[in-house]
Order: sequence, then C-alpha cells, then structure tokens
Amino acid sequence: MSVYEGNTFHEFERAVQSGTIEQTLPPSQIVIVRDGPVGPKIQEFLDTLASTIDVWFSIAEPDTPVPEVTIVPLEENAGLAHALNKGLGYCNYDIVARADADDISLPERFATMMPYFVGVPEGDPRPVTVLGCAIQEFADEEEEPGQIRLLPAGGEELDTYARLQSPVHHPAVIYRKSAVLEVGGYPEDAGRFEDYLLWERLMMHNARFMNLPQPLVLYRADEQAYERRGGSQMSRDEVQLQRQFRKDGFITPMQYFRNVTMRSVYRLVPTKLRAKVYRSVVARRNQNIEDD
Repeated sequence: MSVYEGNTFHEFERAVQSGTIEQTLPPSQIVIVRDGPVGPKIQEFLDTLASTIDVWFSIAEPDTPVPEVTIVPLEENAGLAHALNKGLGYCNYDIVARADADDISLPERFATMMPYFVGVPEGDPRPVTVLGCAIQEFADEEEEPGQIRLLPAGGEELDTYARLQSPVHHPAVIYRKSAVLEVGGYPEDAGRFEDYLLWERLMMHNARFMNLPQPLVLYRADEQAYERRGGSQMSRDEVQLQRQFRKDGFITPMQYFRNVTMRSVYRLVPTKLRAKVYRSVVARRNQNIEDD
C-alpha cells in the first residue's frame, strides 16, 4: 500500500484495518510506502502503527500472529509506480497483495484468494501469476455499496479482453513478486497506466491471469475518481500506452486505432457523462459475463 498527502486519515486508517485485523486470514506482513510528506495525523498513525496493530490483535485475535509492519518513507512524492517498486523491495514474501489507501478489503479477501497460490491443480502445469477479483463501488458509506465490476475469469476470453481494457483491477490483485521483478517491476514512465503496462509485460512473458467473480474489495468511486480518469494529460498517457502496446506486438494496428479512438473520446468527455457511460458499459459487460 502507498499513502500520500492526497489521502485522508479516516480513509487510510479504514483501509489498514480492513486489510489486517478484519481479515479472516490476516497477512504476515504489511508494507506501507509513505510517498512524500503527509499530514500530521497520517504521520502519527504511521509512527505508531506497529504498536497499534499489536493492540488490535491482542484484543480481537490474541491467538493470531501479529503482522510485521514495515514503513518505507520516501522524502518526495514520485508517483505510484515508483512507490510500489520501492515497497516491493521490502516485501519478505513472494505472494503480495495490493491495496489502495482509500479502499476496503472485505474480510474474506485473502482467505478466498490465497489458496490459488498454494500448489498447482492436477493437470494444470501453469501456476497462477496474477489473481484478481470483482470489486464493488461505493461513494461515501461502505454500508451502501453500488455497482459491481466483473471481469472475464481467464483463458482466451481474458487474453482478448486485455487488448482493450486492463485484465484485472489493480487495487484488488494478488501476484507473485518474483514474476513482477522478472519483467522489471512497475514501469515508471507510463503516466497513470503503470499497472496496465505491467500486466502487458507479464502476459507477453506467458504469465497466467485469473479473476474471481466474488467482489472482495470495496472500491471508492466518487466523482473525483471519474474526474481523475479524464483530461488531456490522461488522453496523452493513453495514446503513449497504446503506442507501446503496438510496438511490443501486444495489439495489432487495427486494435491500436480502435483503442485510441474509443478511449481518447472517453477521456475528453465531461466527467458526469464519463461516469454515466462507464457505468453503462460495466453493466453490459457484467451481463455478458453472467450469461457466459
């Protein structure tokens, strides 16, 4: 998890709680990268987090091992890709779960996802490299969740989908650190698309991707979230990403033209229209996946 000055204390504390003491299968380690200076309340929370988590577990789960807490302080904000690459260097285990500092991991998230990384099913020679899951939107109150976002489960359908959209929800994935490091980690020159370019590189190296249909993460999708998806800079980053995909042979020239045309328009329409269009597309995609 990475935290920066744009996060609020309440959202950050809630994200940490949901990913530790509230999990039916708590993590062995929590690594938080402080991406540049943060507000005094968040800094105090980081300074005392190890003892805070120790108290949480001693009260609620006294027989459960307390996760090791690792704080990685960066003096300057250098972006999410850089922060996550730094954080990976401090992860003591090969299986790493991602989380955002304003989202909520539901209690069964790790218990549901971790078994896919233990052993290889009979007749299946390729272990899972990246495992995602459905996410459910919420705006202000987590007790009032909104639209669920499904993704194809895997195989050829997911490979085809990845040529148009990101194949997994980044704030909800669990992956193998060794595989991510093998392809160079998160690209730090991809604008807001560091995760999508990472998935492309992993797929080009024959990594196996899967998605679970259960929504295991509540994803904060307020108006600001849709606003961040738009604008001229986001559109330029999109074109740069698609050019890289075409150069790498991940997409064809026709797919490049389709993606740039569709997604550039989406980035440049007004925020309210963008949100409406996106929710409509998600609803149609969900229906198609459920029908399959």
